[in-house]
Amino acid sequence: MAVSLKDIPAASAQEIEAVGNTVTVNLRINGSSRKILVEPRWSLLYVLREVLGLTGTKTSCDRGECGACTVLIDGKPRYACLTLAVEAQGHEITTLEGLMDGEKLGPVQQAFAEEDAFQCGFCTPGQIVAVEALLRRNPNPTIEQIRHGLSGNLCRCGTYRHIFNAAAKAAELRKKGGAL
Repeated sequence: MAVSLKDIPAASAQEIEAVGNTVTVNLRINGSSRKILVEPRWSLLYVLREVLGLTGTKTSCDRGECGACTVLIDGKPRYACLTLAVEAQGHEITTLEGLMDGEKLGPVQQAFAEEDAFQCGFCTPGQIVAVEALLRRNPNPTIEQIRHGLSGNLCRCGTYRHIFNAAAKAAELRKKGGAL
């Protein structure tokens, strides 16, 4: 049954005003501390992209279904679209940009490039961050462990074979001293 707008009570002035309240948060992102003013309802994804200009983390579903917005929080993969910026205070946040060494690609990024592990490239940042998290937990994963570790990240182009090959190659690169 459809609900009409007239059936929804109007918000009080106090409720509307509360939406505009801001708080100061201290976020540690890619090794740097940032003190910023945020609305408590803002997602970490919104703050990363729209406030701080870190656009490597992608906006896609905004519902935690695809993994394009995967970041590391204290080394563990999290969907930035489902994490409030205020929740991330006091934790180490690593984005795709934080996996680089200056202008040099990190081992996972390098492996993705070498294995052609992207087609349209939209899911690639989330996939790379998820592989990084997996390799931090398990530096020598089996193909089944790679599949499981990336199960929360979708590739609409179906480039999974290349992504899994890149994960295995990144593990090899890290063993050879390419780990950051």
